[in-house]
Amino acid sequence: MRYRQVTTGTLALGVLLLIDVLRVWLPGIITIFGQAASTPAELMGAFALGWFVLAMGAPAVVRRVGARPVTVVAAVALAVARLALTAAPGGRTQLWLATAGLLVGLVWLVGVAAGTDRPVPGLVLGFAVNAAVHAVLDTVDLVWRGDWVAWLLSAVAVAVFLAGTAQPGRRPSRRAETVHPRGAGDALAGPADAPGGPADAPADPGGGRAWLLAGPALLLAGMVALSPALARTGMSYLVAGDGVARSPLFGLAPVPVAVAGFLCAALTRPPRGWGRAYGPVALLGGAVLFALDRGDLLLPAILLTAVGLGACLALTDDTSPPASDTASAGTAGGTSASRRGYAVAAGMLVFALGAVGYYSAYDLGYPNAAVPVVVAVLIAAVAFTARPVVHWLPGPFPPLRAAAAVTALALLAPVLADEVPVASNRDGPPQRLTVVAYNIRMGFGLDGRFDLTGLAEVVDRQRPDVVLLSEVDRAWLLNGGHDTLDLLSDRLGMPYVFGPAADPVWGDAVLSRWPVRDPRTLPLAAVGAPTGAQALAVTLDLGDGVRTAVVSTHLQPPPGKGPVVQARAVADFATRYAAGRPLVVAGDLNTEPGDEAFAEFTKVGLVDALAAARPLATSPADDPRQQIDHIFVSPGLTPGGPVAPRSTASDHLPVAVTVTLPPR
Repeated sequence: MRYRQVTTGTLALGVLLLIDVLRVWLPGIITIFGQAASTPAELMGAFALGWFVLAMGAPAVVRRVGARPVTVVAAVALAVARLALTAAPGGRTQLWLATAGLLVGLVWLVGVAAGTDRPVPGLVLGFAVNAAVHAVLDTVDLVWRGDWVAWLLSAVAVAVFLAGTAQPGRRPSRRAETVHPRGAGDALAGPADAPGGPADAPADPGGGRAWLLAGPALLLAGMVALSPALARTGMSYLVAGDGVARSPLFGLAPVPVAVAGFLCAALTRPPRGWGRAYGPVALLGGAVLFALDRGDLLLPAILLTAVGLGACLALTDDTSPPASDTASAGTAGGTSASRRGYAVAAGMLVFALGAVGYYSAYDLGYPNAAVPVVVAVLIAAVAFTARPVVHWLPGPFPPLRAAAAVTALALLAPVLADEVPVASNRDGPPQRLTVVAYNIRMGFGLDGRFDLTGLAEVVDRQRPDVVLLSEVDRAWLLNGGHDTLDLLSDRLGMPYVFGPAADPVWGDAVLSRWPVRDPRTLPLAAVGAPTGAQALAVTLDLGDGVRTAVVSTHLQPPPGKGPVVQARAVADFATRYAAGRPLVVAGDLNTEPGDEAFAEFTKVGLVDALAAARPLATSPADDPRQQIDHIFVSPGLTPGGPVAPRSTASDHLPVAVTVTLPPR
């Protein structure tokens, strides 16, 4: 069992490191290569897909050079790239380091596939451990932290990975496993497995289906099934209802449930007959629920997808090939190794196509709901049509113990990573409110780093009472799978209300030190702009019956025009919602003073709270030229001290103003 445990553990660690690299590389496509939509989406997509297409040549290299040297060299390169990214380089250095790490990681997978005919235990443990660690770290991975703890843990993971890679590639034969299902140790090894035997010649041609599903499974695991950020977002929708989300208690509680369901389904013997259909059916059901883009359906989507994905992978965990296959292992080894290499390369290309296809829709404007469903159909079809397992063998780790250990790790997340700031009005009502509006670009600074510290510091320096955020990402795999809103809420000590725009995990938010009542959200007409837009209205309860209405929005102009239609809708919605109470409307409005869209707010009687500081440019952050972030107030509020403090924690500058409330 020792060989199998080392091989499986090394594969799991390598998958974990590769996912770490992907969490840096994917957002780099947008924030560094694309500079946040200044580069055509088609060019960004071509850049992303090109590296996965290039990796399709790796099986030919493995066939010519041999799996062992390719795997070792690629593993070392992957380890170096992963550690180098922890050094927080930022900019194009970061992008090219992550790109190199991705490419060598794909080559490493191909090399491992050539020599591993039972990858399911290692793949599922890698996916599950990564999700558990991601949750315990509150969705901020070690690669973004850069402190001594991050360096230490990263170095340990890399060292163990390289030590496992350095172990000689020995394998017990499938024939021996089939005849002696209780013996999987080195004593059962055939001639090809003896010390000095050909490490690159696998014992049989199995494992191709499982390797093919590695990429699609990684996509659905990262997007839905094993996404801690999505789990927390789903919990936040249960708190408020009415299409908005609030800070939840124990938001990460669904993560250990999803991890346990995934591992138990993946590592235990699949049922026979029509019972084999439960995994594909559950997977398809979860993907459809996710595709409906409803916040209240996220939790059932996660749990169904997790169990279904695990069960589908179990169906491809082929441990009992026909006797004819086993007998011909000696001659088929090289061909089957090559097939497995092409299978995993093709599967990772499916990952890239699915990710690019899903997220580029928000730039190009086509429907993307079918993408997760199509990927789920592919996984279900490959799994259900696999040969039924007759002589199933447990993996190198006892299934229930492995599931319990990883689930126990995930159970730490609700205890260690869940914080719930609490608002209070016991010192109210105040005479003044400080309002900050900030487009946070999903948490990524101009250098492409995930910069929560920079965002929190520039906001906190204003000593805000209420913060209105635009471009809030809560779980997009493309952006690394972070819950940026919850993370900022914790750092600022302010609970949030979230309004979805493009989908349930991307939109606008209001954070407040005062209790929030009566949240409402208004979807805005797209008018030709691909990214969704909305207006989120809340009422601040300032104590003793004093109420102030606040509306957060991010207008999306149609191509070549101003956001006039959306501005008119927001102005009308805000004034009706306020119903005569003091009102603040703010956000990234994508319009300049004097423009027609800007005038829609002044037409309804709102006042430009930043007028005293004009011109007050806010974009781009490193060389501000455009005045597109604004704060409007009702005539009863007196604005003072308008500023746009300098920072490169986003591509916009925040705007802040202190408003004096009308006398009671």
